[in-house]
Amino acid sequence: STAVAALTDALLHLVDYPYGCAEQIASRVLSVAVLNDVLAAFEAEQLPDPEALQRSQRVDIERLVALQNGDGGFGYWRPGTGSVPYLSVHVALALHTAVEHGYAVPAETLQRSREYLTTIHKRFPDWYGESSRRSIEAFALNVRWRMGDTAAARARELLRVEPLDGQPLERLGWLLPVLAVDPSGGGEAAAIVRHLDNRASETAGAAHFTSHYGDDGWVLLHSERRTDGVLLDALITARPDHDLIVKLVRGLLGHRTRGHWGNTQENAFILLALKRYFDVYESVEPDFVARAWLGERQALESAFRGRDTRRDHLAVPMAVLDEDGEDLVLAKDGPGRLYYRLGMRYAPADLVLEAADRGFLVDREYVAVDDPADVSRDADGAWRLALGATVKVVVTMTAPAARSHVALVDPLPAGLETLNPALAVPASEQDEAARTHSWRWWNRPWYDHQNLRDERTEAFAARVDAGVHTYSYFARATTPGRFVVPPPKAEEMYAPETFGRGASAVVIVD
Repeated sequence: STAVAALTDALLHLVDYPYGCAEQIASRVLSVAVLNDVLAAFEAEQLPDPEALQRSQRVDIERLVALQNGDGGFGYWRPGTGSVPYLSVHVALALHTAVEHGYAVPAETLQRSREYLTTIHKRFPDWYGESSRRSIEAFALNVRWRMGDTAAARARELLRVEPLDGQPLERLGWLLPVLAVDPSGGGEAAAIVRHLDNRASETAGAAHFTSHYGDDGWVLLHSERRTDGVLLDALITARPDHDLIVKLVRGLLGHRTRGHWGNTQENAFILLALKRYFDVYESVEPDFVARAWLGERQALESAFRGRDTRRDHLAVPMAVLDEDGEDLVLAKDGPGRLYYRLGMRYAPADLVLEAADRGFLVDREYVAVDDPADVSRDADGAWRLALGATVKVVVTMTAPAARSHVALVDPLPAGLETLNPALAVPASEQDEAARTHSWRWWNRPWYDHQNLRDERTEAFAARVDAGVHTYSYFARATTPGRFVVPPPKAEEMYAPETFGRGASAVVIVD
């Protein structure tokens, strides 16, 4: 009954964060302010006692107030140092959000911060790049809009400075809600939404955006996941019925590691967007019954009462679907939002399979190690390996866009045995095996973990960037015969509809 059911770890990441610069404190203040009531509704475990969390929030606000410079801006560690433009806007957002949720902030602090935002175009050091200046100003206009200031005229000017194709997506995300709520800004808002539609990287179940600022992107603490959060928030405000919204939520939830995102900025902006999602799409407390029918037969009935994270699962044998060919009908009776997922697991009738691209390209080859004559390929494509030979198996995986929680699996021919690089291997392979599987920071592989099993080899990565990734291992041909080898496969483990497989193969050991 909810898509925002597991935010506790992200908030805990901010609450327990060991460092204390102004950005990290502001991110914690922002997140605690917007999420406190949501997490109370979920009765989330592991959070500090509510009173302790409120005391900590008041202390953090006092620390931010003490860090404000005379010009209204903020430095990272102590007052009196130069104000940092992006940081100053971020702290202003946190303090304003805290006031919106009932926390006390001195009026003088807020007024000086607002004056800093109004004159942000005068606050940039000379060495700031033009793109970063415009993006920070767009962020400031967004915060001013949240404060109730009229910022649409300047937002429109900033939008027209350069073509949409030349603007970072995050900047457009900050400008979009400012223009969307302005009576005369409909045309610009619609143009931004069309541009975002064209720039989204979508799979069957999720979506994300790729954006960059160049060499000076670090002055904005930029990351792609934060961009997704900013754009999710903007689309909910500007186009609450947009198809990308639910996909962006799924994509962001899929990019968590140990329940949270990569840094304090990502966690703060994503939690802010997910809270808005909760407010808009799940404002009605669930009190409904969900039912599913296969043709005339009821297959499932489940009641959802109140806010919880429970989910029900029903498996239907393929034979039932194949024989009857009946429609699947889902229905909901009562208030609240129902989320469902339909999936199909199947086995092919033919052992000869062509490659398939549903989000990954995967290929596999066998390479001789000691003698080039140990590996050859027949005219029909069958691999021929010499009995007793050691071969290198090379699996190539291509991801057209960033993927999360990826599993790469390569089935092993029955006539081969995997060689564990941690054990003794032939001298000719030792150096390469050590390089391939080294975990030293300067030679870290793209994957996080691997399993060398009797019948297959597996590699796992929490995050895979777009591009070509190679995984290799060694095996020995120990048993003569003709073997059909299933295809190598890559998939997103938590979105298995995004997958790819290579072609099946025939391996002959003689």
